[in-house]
Amino acid sequence: MGRIKPVVPQFVENQKSPMRASQFYIKTTREAPVDAETISHQYLARASFIQQIAAGIFSIMPLGQRSLEKIRKIIREEMNDAGGLEVTMPVVQPRSIWQESGRADTYIPPLAQFLDRREREMVLAPTHEETVSMMGRYGITSYRDMPLILYQIQTKFRDETRSRGGLLRVREFEMKDAYSFDVDDEGLDASYEAMAQAYHNIFSRCGLNAVMVEADSGSIGGKDSAEFVLLADSGEDTILICNSGDCEYAANLEKAEFIKNHNPSEEFDEVEKFATPGIKTIETLAEAEGVLTSKTAKAVFYTIGDKVYVVVIRGDYEVNETKVRNMMGGSEPRLSSPEEVAAAGFPAGSASAVGVPSEFVIADDSAIENVNLLAGANEDGYHLRNVNYGRDWNADHVGDIASAVEGHKCSRCTDGHLKQNRGIEVGHIFKLRNIYSDAMNVKFNDANGNLQSVLMGCYGIGTGRLLAAAVEANHDDRGMTLPRSIAPFEVVIVAVNMHNNEDVRDLAEALAEQLENAGIDTLLDDRDEAPGAKFADADLIGMPVRVVVSPRSIQNGGVEVKHRLTDPKDSTIHTADQALAVIQAALES
Repeated sequence: MGRIKPVVPQFVENQKSPMRASQFYIKTTREAPVDAETISHQYLARASFIQQIAAGIFSIMPLGQRSLEKIRKIIREEMNDAGGLEVTMPVVQPRSIWQESGRADTYIPPLAQFLDRREREMVLAPTHEETVSMMGRYGITSYRDMPLILYQIQTKFRDETRSRGGLLRVREFEMKDAYSFDVDDEGLDASYEAMAQAYHNIFSRCGLNAVMVEADSGSIGGKDSAEFVLLADSGEDTILICNSGDCEYAANLEKAEFIKNHNPSEEFDEVEKFATPGIKTIETLAEAEGVLTSKTAKAVFYTIGDKVYVVVIRGDYEVNETKVRNMMGGSEPRLSSPEEVAAAGFPAGSASAVGVPSEFVIADDSAIENVNLLAGANEDGYHLRNVNYGRDWNADHVGDIASAVEGHKCSRCTDGHLKQNRGIEVGHIFKLRNIYSDAMNVKFNDANGNLQSVLMGCYGIGTGRLLAAAVEANHDDRGMTLPRSIAPFEVVIVAVNMHNNEDVRDLAEALAEQLENAGIDTLLDDRDEAPGAKFADADLIGMPVRVVVSPRSIQNGGVEVKHRLTDPKDSTIHTADQALAVIQAALES
């Protein structure tokens, strides 16, 4: 009996040649790097998407480059649809423009700096607010020049102290950063909302269900800001989300607010000093007095600049250092050393703000809205009962500096409580307003001929981090399960023994060309490898659809089609004429 000739799809003119695995660079491994903590780091390294060069510095390999190109394409399409204009700004910048903005010595982490051959101070840009402000200063002269949105996809460098998670936290990275220029707050709000919608579209198209949460502006500065966060156990950010179905409040730990209980109706009682030998903590003080820690005023010492401050908060709450930094104008607080506390004249375990000049006191509103609290007597082995704000102590700096935790009451609704989640930040948007335009003289003439400051916004997405987050959200125990929109290839055709079987070779090559001409990104795996190794590579890399062409599939009627998300044994046989329609349907599922 002669061999069965398969039905080969008809060729068309101007055929596209599919990518062949034998001519590509696929170097998968079974073992992940020993320092790979996250699943995305493990799989991206094993699948040869990335190669680590140094701590927090990676090369992008051909497979990773294909996925990143697709991410960049999605970003560009959405940014262009939102009215953005693409530019490119330099990575190496003169330090003088950072001095002009006031961030040369305050940016965290510190700027990476060097001297050029002419002994001029240069920096590696961690972000581009200064450079884009110079663009605005050059080109914007009138209100008619706005609104304007400029964006780029460019390399950044931040000398992070602790790189981790592969592409999740690196030192050198690629970012899409956009900047808006507007005449007034109404225009800035419109640009901000347009960028927020563009971000929702980008993440959705990349297969991510990202949550928009209120966030701190950090070293970028500005008024309002929001993060887009992928909820994932591997995330390093803490996110608080209201558990009420009717409330949409969500914020990161640095920003989250909550409702604090207080008892302002009580009358002030007389202060009583009493001995507390051996009591050094709020918990042991409350236990000794038979009260809750919420009836105590905790004093924590922070050094800001060269001054020691007493930070007062209710005993059942913890200090949020980011909120303290924002209250103090951006100066970074750090816990004072025992030596600094002693030099300031305070006994450890018995300190309070009583008798301290108000200019050196920072108070959470919980400590001033509650009355008759227990506090230190500023004398070793003694505490005070019935300490009250306004009578016994004062503070020049008062506000919300408490960290929210799971179970706290939501600040936006009446019946919700906060639930804690872990998350990966995949995007951040800011309303900068005039902080850079004032510092760098970005002005325009309004409709009345008056000189005004441009209002700015900035909007960032890390492309590599987005890819890593997509892996965190789309994987199983065999490898990545990337959505077709960002997978390096949509379909892999595994040709079994094609070099020794003319029927397999003809059908596999014809089908690959047919898929390419139908606009389906296809890899023909023609490598001289065992079928099992090819199948394992396809699963690890995350090819959405696998097609097997083998002597057995031909004997059974054609080609074997399997979706990546189905069981490894769950495949179907289809004739060559049916294959295109079946594969298209699988990609849409």
